Amino acid sequence: MLEAAIKALTQLFSRPFRTLLMKSVGLAIALLALLTIVLYRLSAWLAEASGAWAEGAIGTFAHAPIVALGWVLAIALGFGLFAGAIFLMPAVTALVASFFADEIAALVEREHYPADAPGVALSLPRAVFEGVRVALLAVAVYLCAAPFLLFAGIGAVIFFLATAYVLGREYFELVAMRFRGVPQGKAFRRFHRTSAFIGGLFIAAFVSIPILNLATPLFGTAFMVHLYKRLTGTGR
Repeated sequence: MLEAAIKALTQLFSRPFRTLLMKSVGLAIALLALLTIVLYRLSAWLAEASGAWAEGAIGTFAHAPIVALGWVLAIALGFGLFAGAIFLMPAVTALVASFFADEIAALVEREHYPADAPGVALSLPRAVFEGVRVALLAVAVYLCAAPFLLFAGIGAVIFFLATAYVLGREYFELVAMRFRGVPQGKAFRRFHRTSAFIGGLFIAAFVSIPILNLATPLFGTAFMVHLYKRLTGTGR
């Protein structure tokens, strides 16, 4: 698998990948910005509503303490939104991958496996459906893993393993479905679940690197193409 990771990294910033890299990064940033705005608006509304309720219940003499508390909450909200953006990055990149996985995989196949029959692209609605499904799964898994972050080292390990599971599953299936169709592609992933998970560890490590993790859809897809080819005996 190390060889597959090296091949994916080598191709990541090659000329054919640059256009896809820009589109992928641009969409990831746009989605993160949108999510941040939505979370900010929701949090601001909740803070305003709770402040008005508290002032009405306690009385106008509580106005100054409530304003001070509002400033504290605003600062905490800023840090929370930053942490939330990091927390949501794997889910966002998984969603972005559903838009570009076939283009990325096609470039990898053309350069490294020109003699093999090319994969068949998923329809855009199906690809987006898979991306949304996995993004929601990622959020659910992370919410379950988040409480363990309170336990320092073990929490970080659990969160990392959860990320590896989600991303390994997502990228492996997107590649396998190109060659086997949806039902058989998912079944192939289940049969090779251990390899998919180990591959997910590489992608989880990549997505944990700030800034560079915006390119996760390219690295993850390219990496899984090489892994799939090796598992099917067609990889060099």
